[in-house]
Amino acid sequence: MPRAFIGIGSNIDPESNIRAALRRLAAAVRLQAVSTFYREPALDRPQEPDFYNGVVAIDTDLPPAALKWQVLRPIEAALGRRRGADKYAARTIDLDLLLYDDCALCGADLTLPDPSICARAFVALPLLELSPELALPGSGVSIREIARRFVAAELQALPDYTRRLRREFLSLRHA
Repeated sequence: MPRAFIGIGSNIDPESNIRAALRRLAAAVRLQAVSTFYREPALDRPQEPDFYNGVVAIDTDLPPAALKWQVLRPIEAALGRRRGADKYAARTIDLDLLLYDDCALCGADLTLPDPSICARAFVALPLLELSPELALPGSGVSIREIARRFVAAELQALPDYTRRLRREFLSLRHA
């Protein structure tokens, strides 16, 4: 079964909205792992609340486009996400398909691997945690090499929140 990695972020009631998104995601796909979640200031917006970000690994039979458009986007909409011209606006939830098995593609609606993997510590470091031997499809660049570019100290780990999420959602695999 294909393995995919989903980036999850929120800066509007993040603790509640991330849990709600994971609950809906776990109902649609097989949730396999939850990375450490991190708190980080909103990019170039000190007046906005901090973001919580992490990554989850899932197994799914859905192809990439179906996963994005039939699962991830409807979850965002259900939780009040409204996309506009400002791609850095505050949001209730953000669900990004980062990787899907060994798939490499570049389209108008979907690019895999997601370019944010190389640009954002809050994406690269959780991916390294979940899959330390990962190489990006298409380029072969290792996640270790990408993660070395970032300083983990720039992110504030949320160990208690992460533990609660893992306890709640990973226990569902065995229920």
